[in-house]
Amino acid sequence: QTAYMVMEFVAGESLNDWIRSRRPIPAQALTRMALALLDGMEVVHQSGYLHRDIKPRNIFLRRSGTPVLLDFGSARSVVANTERTSIVSPGYAPLEQYHTHGNQGPWTDVYALGGVMYWAVTGRRPMEATARVPRDPMPAAVRAADGNHYPRALLQAIDWALAPSERARPQSAAAL
Repeated sequence: QTAYMVMEFVAGESLNDWIRSRRPIPAQALTRMALALLDGMEVVHQSGYLHRDIKPRNIFLRRSGTPVLLDFGSARSVVANTERTSIVSPGYAPLEQYHTHGNQGPWTDVYALGGVMYWAVTGRRPMEATARVPRDPMPAAVRAADGNHYPRALLQAIDWALAPSERARPQSAAAL
């Protein structure tokens, strides 16, 4: 009478640990990693679920270098007008995750991945979402990251994913 989840064992290390000795990450490697994670997110979302806790510690890099999204303990089904427990990883959780009736959808996970990417290119965790409204004091990735190392389009995509307003963000992983 219980539910459980079985997942494969992944040998490697968390993005949090992996990135420490590799900064700055080459733009092409970071883009490949982000695209692979977006593909995985799209599969999760199309299956009717949200991850709701994407952060550097929940992304593992296999020894081959391919990323794996881990820890689906906070995952919930995507059902409109559903009360959900408040799950918050400061800097990676968007405003709608701070209350039980927030309008959560694929854009919620997009924000979290944007936060991971911001951290990867700047070395700093994004500001907590509650501190970013009503006026956003967080420096945009296009200003905070090294524009000589990362293409402007990549930095703009990160800023788009991190829009404080859920309606201003990409509405799906595929859109980003």
